[in-house]
Amino acid sequence: MWNSKTCMDYAEAAVLHTYNRFPVVFEKGQGVYLEDLEGKRYLDFGAGIAVFALGYGVKEYNEALKEQIDKIIHTSNLFYHVPLAEAAGKLKAASGMSRVFFANSGAEAIEGALKAARKYAFLKDGRTDHEIIAMKGSFHGRSIGALSVTGNPHYQDPFRPLMGGVKFAVFNDLESVKEQITDRTCAIILETVQGEGGIYPADPAFLKGVEALCRDRDILLILDEIQCGMGRTGTYFAWQQYGVKPDIMTCAKALGCGIPVGAFVLNEKTAAASLKPGDHGTTYGGNPLACRAVSAVFDLFEKYGILDHVKEVAPYLEQRLDGLVEKYDFLAQRRGMGLMQGIETAGRPVGEIVSKALENGLVVLSAEHNVLRFVPPLVIEKEHVDEMIDKLERSF
Repeated sequence: MWNSKTCMDYAEAAVLHTYNRFPVVFEKGQGVYLEDLEGKRYLDFGAGIAVFALGYGVKEYNEALKEQIDKIIHTSNLFYHVPLAEAAGKLKAASGMSRVFFANSGAEAIEGALKAARKYAFLKDGRTDHEIIAMKGSFHGRSIGALSVTGNPHYQDPFRPLMGGVKFAVFNDLESVKEQITDRTCAIILETVQGEGGIYPADPAFLKGVEALCRDRDILLILDEIQCGMGRTGTYFAWQQYGVKPDIMTCAKALGCGIPVGAFVLNEKTAAASLKPGDHGTTYGGNPLACRAVSAVFDLFEKYGILDHVKEVAPYLEQRLDGLVEKYDFLAQRRGMGLMQGIETAGRPVGEIVSKALENGLVVLSAEHNVLRFVPPLVIEKEHVDEMIDKLERSF
């Protein structure tokens, strides 16, 4: 019979130590609450790092997956299956883009997007020395390709040499992007809202300016919506609020609401002149179980009006967080979009606040080295915001 201590001890002896895990063993969840092995409840404002958008124990979601398990879980991409067609169609409709490739994770989606961009450029001019411009402070994943476009030396340095041909500009500084462009630039990649880098939304003028640069020079615009996408900012994808449109978009996390799935989505121009059969593949990506999850997520977003709900509750979360910033000297600034919010701390270690909040039955996350990150399930109500503020203040 497991208890928290035996589980943690066993895991520490068997699992590669790449995470400094918090001393909690979660067993189950319901709604916006998690419960550990000893029965203690936690209000969840982390959602498995922005994954569980619909909350826990959603009957329709669970039943859809159980039904699919009883039918077929995996076939490989050598064959068609109905969940693939349904999921791709719904993602295509939500994004207004053209072609979908399902992967297993956000990092894999980034890898595919980078390959598509380089193949597009290769077919255009036959050169193999193309460059990609990424942003300082960005985070795109931990595979070698994704690390190569992640603008943080802390993540990169132990694993050099990385993929070549990557240059870094300053996020929200259009002139710095212009300075990096050459005749070899094939793509510009950025997060519409920087997540791990500290919750920084793109400035509208900056994002529109980058899009204009790409259109003028036939450079592909890649927007990473892995964390900020799937309704978190009040639209399916954050870029839809900016009046821009990417050539390639990546998404994951809440796309499957717990089932590991990611995707990169291309517009017609890029899809028609980039990856062809044999250029890219995956054994598990887009299998029937993952695609059934994606399809169910879109159905439930529509059934429960998730996008409208985010627009309703997010201003209240912003208001309550702004109140904390005004009240406490060690809280410097709130920033974010929708239900992706951060508060910058000054003079008090953010890790200590996160740990103390956990003791008080609240899951919050950190970002960068000094930002409290709030990415709750998208189904939270105002009463949950009030409960979170109360637990957080007790933690302060």
